[in-house]
Amino acid sequence: MPGFLDRLLRRDPDALPKTVRVDQALDLLEEGAVLVDVREKDEWRTGHAPQARHIPLGRLQAESRRLPQEAPVVVMCASGMRSRGAAAQLRAAGYRATSLSGGLAAWRTAGGRVTR
Repeated sequence: MPGFLDRLLRRDPDALPKTVRVDQALDLLEEGAVLVDVREKDEWRTGHAPQARHIPLGRLQAESRRLPQEAPVVVMCASGMRSRGAAAQLRAAGYRATSLSGGLAAWRTAGGRVTR
């Protein structure tokens, strides 16, 4: 059975939706996407997804080069507000990026792992 990314890329090889639900994000991550947490350092320390890369929003433009160009990027924050802007910024820089709708709050509610 094709994964979420396979189904999505069949329609348009360069497209990702602007936002995804947690279940869709998990599918993307399982298929090789990179998870980026754009919250501030003090927020990160309170708990984060173990597989997330921490790049605070204010440093995203300078540090986006740390991200692989070939892999989709799922961006998360606390609630989904900052991550939408961050995903748009990454798309403008040539990345295939999407925002996790509901952020870490939705991630936790859906049973996503969080570590400190």
